[in-house]
Amino acid sequence: MKYFGLQSQIRRNNANSVLILFMFPVVFIALTWLFFFFFGIWQSHQVTTEQPDNYNFIMDVNYGFIHTIPWILIGVLVWFVVAWYSHTTMIEKATASKPLERKENNRVYNLVENLCISKGMQMPKVNIIEDNSLNAFASGINPKTYTVSLSRGIIDKLNDQELEAVIAHELTHIRNRDVRLLIISIVFVGIFAFISEAIFRSMRFGSLSKGKKGSGGAAIVIALVLALVGYLIASLFRFALSRKREYLADAGSAELTRNPLALASALRKISSDPTIEAVQRKDVAQMFIENPQAGLKKSAFSAGILFATHPPIAKRIEILEQY
Repeated sequence: MKYFGLQSQIRRNNANSVLILFMFPVVFIALTWLFFFFFGIWQSHQVTTEQPDNYNFIMDVNYGFIHTIPWILIGVLVWFVVAWYSHTTMIEKATASKPLERKENNRVYNLVENLCISKGMQMPKVNIIEDNSLNAFASGINPKTYTVSLSRGIIDKLNDQELEAVIAHELTHIRNRDVRLLIISIVFVGIFAFISEAIFRSMRFGSLSKGKKGSGGAAIVIALVLALVGYLIASLFRFALSRKREYLADAGSAELTRNPLALASALRKISSDPTIEAVQRKDVAQMFIENPQAGLKKSAFSAGILFATHPPIAKRIEILEQY
């Protein structure tokens, strides 16, 4: 297993961040245009059975698109800005994490501090999740918000070397800018999820549920299908980023501690009980060292792998033991 170096990985993640920032608006724009295209086809068939004039049809589609897309992009921008600056509060509420004071656990602070000093890193905040299961995650977008969160169980049940390896794994996420990249993807996927849910509720409780199947009903159905397509595309991209970053953070931990077997041992213990009861959101779950959601089943089939937030922990252990 190779670790490509801090600066190389930072550049790669910065490039991926730019790619994501570019890709999501493009997906929004494309799906918005497709909405007017398919809605126009539906309307033309309602008015006449004759083949519509292609030029006039495209002009009508473009007219609706051009007059609508600015408002959609403004809404997306506002959502992104609000989510970007409120992500810390959102993550803390979603994971039930809270600050861990040095006086409460000097052992944890010493491990974090020593690792940071060895790499010239600024000390991140340290949070604790009051859960006896074993899990951890890193979050934040800049030095002021970088945080390493550890469950009560992982602190109490791992020895110093194992806990140091887990902390090194999370610090690698911070050093590589993984956390910023992941938060960007979470924000945008959340937009698609919100739109899909809002449209579904409209279908369930709005005009369609009252038997009105006119143009409004058709628009809602088309919008829901396209929103789900956008959500699927965004989720697949997000899951792929999430799986890859775990391998890189494992390698970074091995490099930082010079003890890959300690992380392998820690992962083996984590795999026995990673469930954090407070974590209900799938987007936040992917931030952890192992998926913390109860009842998680990993599929051996390709579709299951595509939608997995984490690579198989047995594979990660195998790679670390061969490091």
